[in-house]
Amino acid sequence: RALDLIRRGECVPRGTIQAEFEHLPYDELRRLGLDMSIETKMREAFPASQGMLAVRTVLPQGPADGSLRSGDIVVSIDKQPVIDFVGFEARADSAIGADLRVGVWRGDKAYETCVRVQDMDAITPHRYIEVGGGVVNSLSYQVARSYGIPAAGVYVASSGHVLSSAGAWRGTVIQTVGSTPTPDLDSFARAFAVLSEGSRVPVRFFTLEQPHRQKVAIMSVDTHWHALRMATRDMHTGSWIYGDLPPPTPARAIEPQTAAVGRLPPSLAPGDAVWPSVVLVDFHCPYLVDGMKDTQFSGPGFVIDKSRGLVVCDRDTVPIGLGDVHVTIAGSVVVVARVRLLHPVYNFAVVQYNPRQIGDTQVQDLRFHPEYLSGERRLAQGDAVYIVAVSGDQSPVVRHTRVASRSMVSTRECLPPRFRCMNVEGIKLNDHPACQGGVLCDDAGLVTGLWTSVASQDSSHKDTTTMTGFDVCLLSQTVTALCGSDHCPDVRSLDAELWTIRLAAARALGLSPARIRQIEDACGENPRLFYVLGILSTETQASKLLHTGDIILEKNGHLATDINDLGAIHDDKLVRLVVLRDGQETALDVPTTPLPSLETTRVIHWSGALVQLPYRAVQEQVRSMPSSVYVSCTLYGSPANCYGLRPGMWITEVEGRSVATVDQFVAMLEHMRLDRSFDSQEQSASNIQTARYVRLTVVNKALVSRVISLRVDNHYWPPWELIHDAATPCGWKSIQHI
Repeated sequence: RALDLIRRGECVPRGTIQAEFEHLPYDELRRLGLDMSIETKMREAFPASQGMLAVRTVLPQGPADGSLRSGDIVVSIDKQPVIDFVGFEARADSAIGADLRVGVWRGDKAYETCVRVQDMDAITPHRYIEVGGGVVNSLSYQVARSYGIPAAGVYVASSGHVLSSAGAWRGTVIQTVGSTPTPDLDSFARAFAVLSEGSRVPVRFFTLEQPHRQKVAIMSVDTHWHALRMATRDMHTGSWIYGDLPPPTPARAIEPQTAAVGRLPPSLAPGDAVWPSVVLVDFHCPYLVDGMKDTQFSGPGFVIDKSRGLVVCDRDTVPIGLGDVHVTIAGSVVVVARVRLLHPVYNFAVVQYNPRQIGDTQVQDLRFHPEYLSGERRLAQGDAVYIVAVSGDQSPVVRHTRVASRSMVSTRECLPPRFRCMNVEGIKLNDHPACQGGVLCDDAGLVTGLWTSVASQDSSHKDTTTMTGFDVCLLSQTVTALCGSDHCPDVRSLDAELWTIRLAAARALGLSPARIRQIEDACGENPRLFYVLGILSTETQASKLLHTGDIILEKNGHLATDINDLGAIHDDKLVRLVVLRDGQETALDVPTTPLPSLETTRVIHWSGALVQLPYRAVQEQVRSMPSSVYVSCTLYGSPANCYGLRPGMWITEVEGRSVATVDQFVAMLEHMRLDRSFDSQEQSASNIQTARYVRLTVVNKALVSRVISLRVDNHYWPPWELIHDAATPCGWKSIQHI
């Protein structure tokens, strides 16, 4: 029947009463109470039959709810006996919108009930909404049947950027947005249209696994990263036709909010001197670029300039520059901020909010100990310190302890490549509390160090975090530049990972006795040097002059015994180094490499692949750069994901043409956009098998190249790019290429 309808070009009707049936043998039906007289009649009418239909489950609020029960044995439909699925479905499909008179045997009695037949297509999703990078659709009958819940509501098929901010992950059903109930897609779209961009609204939902347990969470309405549109399925072609939805209203003018900053009791001194500077920083990234595997990060921050709204935090809290930043002040006021600086070497970042947003809230600048900020003094082993930190529930933690040791911070290369802290000394404490981070200070509340979370990976490439302290002198250049003249500091690098080497090992490598005595006299108790453990980039001048194994003896005429003089270099475009190489001291004039305050400033999307310039963590893991077109992520279900374009690959050629730079790659995309034969949506049904594919030459980090083919689909995966723009509220602007 269905095949005949399809051949005639007609739709196949499918009726349902939202009940699940099962075919049971007669012996089991007798145990359910089937009368022998009915069995006899059925066996006579259907000699080949071995059983009948019984109701297995009935969906709540469905047409059969209240009329049929689990265990009912179906005897007849409209006075006609029915014993199998074919007969039942044939009658249901022909009675859509009408009532069926269903005769059942329940227990030891016969019953007849009327059930309205529903159109199956009406409870099968034929529309969906793309919102904030996620997808929602009407809860389908198939999903509802699997969990025994009503086939109604807005189902989260993919959470994306916006819904994930409220923890509404895949498999949840949205009940309200703000104060607006959302029983269907249309009400959901209307609820979003009345929201304000950048606002924070409550969302009520439940998960399919626990439909009885409702949850309420706060959702950040940050839809500027993604399109807001509804797709409707064309029943004849099978394609989904998009239509734009009304976006949330533009962000309203800033309305200052004032909150009281809590004071800590005397028992938590000197935390009371630090706590007015403590804030909470939340960071959500809309796309997994720069080696990200997670999208949500949170941790403490500390106000360093309240007049400019500058907050410092660790890079485990704000790992990249592409994302939305929210700062919670005094535990009450939530303001929007943006990333101002990601230190390319040390483990801290600076975000900035508009200070007008917090009204008269009495936040205070973090007070640094001047001698420690300048580097005249540093925390040493055995020094007594107070740690003022933020616990997992955002409450203060204050503890008096001592410095256990100072040592180089060790991190591994990550997979996928991402920022890692290196070339810096870390501080370990004898006894530190479980916390998200904090500061180290003296008994007067003057800050002498930062207590931060350092992200890395273990040998199995599983993410790890370690709490480590750092000298506040590492912040000195940043505080001076941002707080003094409102510009980012000039940070440069030798493009080498450094590690300590003891004098005994240096002596074995040819270090002269005279030089050893000079180092011992200068260093005192802990004489040591630093050697080149690895080269971080093969493309810069510095990397071509320094070799792995070089022991750095001097920098600009001074002994190089302090890692802070070598890890991050400020303002010096050229440094004169004396290194020990192959047993001989060699003088080198090394040009330093400038490092940007925000490494990634451009991201291109094409066919589900996110393309960007190879960032610093990528450069350290390859012998040479195949091109500047690096694939950092592929979106699930996209052509890039399905046809073998993987994260960590470089694109070197498109259709046999070299694309060495991102600009050349974008120009090639524009060429293909004008050539409609590359777009699979332009192919008719008759020539779909001959539709053109795009040939890509890709190279992995082992520098092994291969050619793959990919069919472009600009209908579902249109090309666009994100470019950093300080003039926009979020710091980024989107450019659509179609």
